[in-house]
Amino acid sequence: MNTDDYQRRIAELEALLEQRDARIAYLEEQFRIAQQKQFGKSTEGHPGQGELFNEAEELATEDELPEQETISYTRNKAKRKPLPEDLPREVIVHDIPDEDKVCNCCAGTLHCIGEDKSEKLQFIPAQVKVIEHVRPKYACRTCEKEGISNTVRQAPVPHSVISKGYATPSLLSQIITSKYQYGLPLYRQEAMFKQHGIELSRKTMADWIIRCAELFKPLYVQLHQHLLQQPVIQADETTLKVVDADKATSYMWLYATGADSPQATITGSVIPNIVLYDYHNSRAGRCAVDFLDGYSGYLQVDGYQGYEQTQATLVGCWAHARRKFMEAKKGAGSKGSGKADWALNHIQKLYRIEMQLKEETASTRYTQRQEKSLPLLNQLETWLTKSAQQVLPKTKLGEAIQYCLNQWHKLIRYTLDGHLAIDNNRAERAVKPFVIGRKNWLFSQTANGANASAILYSIIETAKANGLNVFEYVMDCLEQLSKPETDIGQLLPWQFAKR
Repeated sequence: MNTDDYQRRIAELEALLEQRDARIAYLEEQFRIAQQKQFGKSTEGHPGQGELFNEAEELATEDELPEQETISYTRNKAKRKPLPEDLPREVIVHDIPDEDKVCNCCAGTLHCIGEDKSEKLQFIPAQVKVIEHVRPKYACRTCEKEGISNTVRQAPVPHSVISKGYATPSLLSQIITSKYQYGLPLYRQEAMFKQHGIELSRKTMADWIIRCAELFKPLYVQLHQHLLQQPVIQADETTLKVVDADKATSYMWLYATGADSPQATITGSVIPNIVLYDYHNSRAGRCAVDFLDGYSGYLQVDGYQGYEQTQATLVGCWAHARRKFMEAKKGAGSKGSGKADWALNHIQKLYRIEMQLKEETASTRYTQRQEKSLPLLNQLETWLTKSAQQVLPKTKLGEAIQYCLNQWHKLIRYTLDGHLAIDNNRAERAVKPFVIGRKNWLFSQTANGANASAILYSIIETAKANGLNVFEYVMDCLEQLSKPETDIGQLLPWQFAKR
């Protein structure tokens, strides 16, 4: 074997060794990530983000404080919030006997110099009662003797949400909010009613829920129309098991606009808080296309390719990008996470700017992002491009870098309009109640049940986002929607709140 053969063989072995080293590093990374998921904390907090508060601009602000000012630190004692004043109150006076109201020294009468009060909160279990409707009948004896019929008079049948059923709006609202707001499955509600001596089967309650969902459908349609008129929509999707569906895994799609909690304006313009769910036995992009129905505004989503089929202008999510670098940091372990830490620190600077602009108008947010965020984004893009040449693509860090580069035109788009957010967390938070509820009731039996769940979750989450008492809102809507010629517009949550 000549020298060239030896050199060739050495090169082959070095290449093989490099491949094996990369494979070992990949498997070790996967093992650390699996260990973290199994035993570690699920928080996405980044320890290095504390360093951001030592930046020059922060120190400059601190220097502007008067030198003679002394700041004393005292521990704040925790204070209990007072109980609501509008709750019914029962006052119990604990007084001493009259014979003890005499002074032991001079035998004079003691006078009251004050009193101490303490409040205790008592819980009274739910009360169930039967409302019996009595409709007397009246007839004319004279006409009866003469054989004249049709003289009987009686009050009309009282209005009922469920025709020929004994469910009242309050009972239906209790069942709906228990299941969809608090995640209480119907079989547990069945057991709770049995404690009150009421035999109410889950099958009956399921039938009531589907019929109530049909009543809410016109309101859902109006909410859908208002959603499509908004400049920004955030979307997400999550899995759902439907027993009688064609496919093993179905999907609940989520579309949201506005904010998580009530506020008059968002970035300077009135935007209603709307959360809508849409059930499909598929994750195909066509589902989003059909629901959005030609919507051409901003659609903020994660990197799922299905949204590319819509006509909307897609906006990326920095929370997803940050999450991928966090996975890379966890996979790297205690050593070798320097690049991931750098990216996380840089992304955190972008979030810090957003925190400062949270209460500003849309125009101010746009201006400040152009001035402060764009330079940081340009630095990050340069770093990503350079790092992509230095990091193995099949590692978690390589995947995080490539994700950002592939999504870059969407990730920086939030700087183009002050109405846009830096991430898609609004939609992720909105879909969480459904995910929590799913852990309790596990699956839907039929597509009809899944569609009913989509409508009722939409009504409840939109009511919550607008600061309404959900039970009262659902109860009032059921009463109104079951009547003919109801003004749906007055039942929209932001209109209902004005009552």
